Amino acid sequence: MEYFINCNSSTLAPYTDPLDQLRATHLYRRLGFSASVQTIDAAVNQTADTLVDNLVDQALALGPIAPPTWADWTNADYPADDDQAGQMRRAQQEEFAIAYGNSLLNNNLRDRLSFFWHNHFVTEIDVYNCNSFLYYYIDCLQRNAIGNFRTFVSEIGLTSAMLYYLDGVRNRGNNPNENYARELYELFTLGEGNNYTEEDIIETAKAISGYTENGEIGCTQVTFNPEDFNTENKTIFGQTGNWGYDDVINILFTERPNDIAWFICKKLYEFFVHPDSDDATGNAQTIINGMAATFTANNFEIAPVLRQLFKSQHFFDETAIGVIIKSPFDLYMNLIKETGFIYNDNTVINVIDASRLIGQTMFDPFDVAGWQRDRQWINTNFIIGRWLTTEVFLERFFQDNPEQFRDFALSITGNDGITSNNPDIISRPIIDRMLPKGLLTDGEYEKAYVAFRSDVDETYYEGGATPDWTLSSWPTAPSQVYLLLRHLSREPEFQLK
Repeated sequence: MEYFINCNSSTLAPYTDPLDQLRATHLYRRLGFSASVQTIDAAVNQTADTLVDNLVDQALALGPIAPPTWADWTNADYPADDDQAGQMRRAQQEEFAIAYGNSLLNNNLRDRLSFFWHNHFVTEIDVYNCNSFLYYYIDCLQRNAIGNFRTFVSEIGLTSAMLYYLDGVRNRGNNPNENYARELYELFTLGEGNNYTEEDIIETAKAISGYTENGEIGCTQVTFNPEDFNTENKTIFGQTGNWGYDDVINILFTERPNDIAWFICKKLYEFFVHPDSDDATGNAQTIINGMAATFTANNFEIAPVLRQLFKSQHFFDETAIGVIIKSPFDLYMNLIKETGFIYNDNTVINVIDASRLIGQTMFDPFDVAGWQRDRQWINTNFIIGRWLTTEVFLERFFQDNPEQFRDFALSITGNDGITSNNPDIISRPIIDRMLPKGLLTDGEYEKAYVAFRSDVDETYYEGGATPDWTLSSWPTAPSQVYLLLRHLSREPEFQLK
């Protein structure tokens, strides 16, 4: 697939035109896991200013997933029999994966962001292997997803999932473990090699030592043990004192605010706007600089940065639309949301399983650097897997309720679906809804029209002796919509958002 070069020359100035369908869909595909025809239609003609404020305010108001019954379980709460305990742990993980999967589908920006941060503050469940740790880790992501980044950094570093994953539980004052200190700067706040030294890492490791109580024993929350804390003076970013964990966060955000803001805003830009932030024109750098200035001016509150970005001419520029390759979760969740097809918890589990098959395992990113996204989602094996699994989802939806395919098409075509005998007039708006910018050539549209006409006799269409066919009345119309969607799911444009 061609890699899109970023030639977006628009600025962070507000986009003031009423939103058209193309841009309303673009907003929902980026800000969440897309939306229904009805939701997008309701957004058309709204201003970006009003709609974005509403969506950000919704995200700010959302609470996290309610604690499951096992949220505070330790190893002592599981059966003594290893097989039974393992079975119970797997069932709990599946239960929680369904809950989080439903959150991704239902909560737009808040859980689009919590999933983004899951790939920034990475942990892997098969390393720490404790369900109560998983619950509190996701709870931290959800509570802080659109909150204050400084608070977020402070809280995530003390989750038991992170303390186990990056060896905080082994960081003792007389024998410091540098793993978390290194990733705090390299991956979480500053970027690799950016304005910190090896000595800063060593000294930081000493300052954040002591979170070892219950460490390496198992599934009991980790707490601070003063006996394992290094009480020497430490020098971090030129500041000397007997620093502890809170001091590290204070020094980091006081001494390196601009570096943090730029690194995080670059990552947000590449996720929400365009994967290429090193464009030849340098305009992406200008946009990131503007976002970073907003971030520091608002004391590292995330919401003001996103309001500015999502309301901007840059975000809604034609060149920003349809240039990001869908992640596995995007692929399936966009299909569910955009069609409005009926789904249940089994569907959510199928989404989680299918995403794992093509490279994205919930709660278990590839490594500490996370999923690399975009072009990494597409290789020979994965593209075939994307085609085949999407077809399986469509087939199941069709077997469960064929008429929902007609309903979906009618929701797009409106009165034409009742009156028009021309299948091309019906299929064109469906194609243009499902693909970010439609198909590239007339020839590709013609192939899609052929897929939609399927095996209905041509004489029933416009120009025939008895033009009886309409989307609303023809018995096999649901099958025609199904065949069209199956055809589109293999088009390169379907892989983009």
